[in-house]
Amino acid sequence: MMTNLNEREQVIGLTRQWSQERFEDGRPRVPDKYLEILRGMTLEEVWLPLYIKGYHFQFEGDLKRLHPAQKMVGRAVTCTFVPARPDLCETVKEYGTGRGWNGTCNQWVIDSLTKGDVVVADMYDKVYNGTFIGGNLTTAIKARTKNGGAVIWGGIRDVEQMREIEDIQVCYRGIDPTPIRECVMTGFNGPTRIGKAVCMPGDVVFATESGVLFIPSHMVETVINEANKSHAKDIFGFEMLKKKIYTTAQVDSTIWSMDMLENMEKFLEEDERGEKYRSLDWNLEKLAANGDPAAEKEIMKRCLE
Repeated sequence: MMTNLNEREQVIGLTRQWSQERFEDGRPRVPDKYLEILRGMTLEEVWLPLYIKGYHFQFEGDLKRLHPAQKMVGRAVTCTFVPARPDLCETVKEYGTGRGWNGTCNQWVIDSLTKGDVVVADMYDKVYNGTFIGGNLTTAIKARTKNGGAVIWGGIRDVEQMREIEDIQVCYRGIDPTPIRECVMTGFNGPTRIGKAVCMPGDVVFATESGVLFIPSHMVETVINEANKSHAKDIFGFEMLKKKIYTTAQVDSTIWSMDMLENMEKFLEEDERGEKYRSLDWNLEKLAANGDPAAEKEIMKRCLE
């Protein structure tokens, strides 16, 4: 029996650092509220906390986009394909039939989607006879995900039809009129590769004009928290510079003084612009301000120096 095609226990094992709610297939169910917060953030501020924590292969920029200016944020459903081989194709087909899956392998994946999902498909850069979706399957993605989409390291077809579908985004490598042929799926909700990036089932797909970033599910809260800290410090810092209370050297310093941190917290409590940042935890920054070596080291890492 094949054990790498949408097996719940394997998905849970691969994503064991996620301790919260899961989908029936085992994928981490990152809360909708976090997806909404991420839609208001930039790729660079989301990328930085991941890089600092050692996630250096999460971004791929060499992709085309169905709607160039449209951002896409959703939960990954992953799949991996290889060139067709008769005995492998027979085994995979038998396995899918046993699971009650109908049609072709790409249809199996799309039939599993739910609201907020994004298909992440490694077609090994196959465009000719490698078109993972066209007009019909994109319509199906829209119906199932509402505002999700797809990231395809391979081809698409029926682009004119696809562009007429609203609130859907597709990132892809190329376009060809041929259908999907001569390939077979060997991974479904397992680790997959999109160019230089690695994606796991349940990762948050964050796609902008710059490219696609895959955020590990267990890192989403950290990413949001660190990005919000940067926003809060910018709001306070700009205001202090306007009023000539602190110098640019002080505001640009990696480690702020305790006086600055306490004044910032007071500012955030009193200024309406600080409302969304009032629950942030500044204990690490305060430890660094007091000279704690471990805290100083952690703060310094954020500068990538």
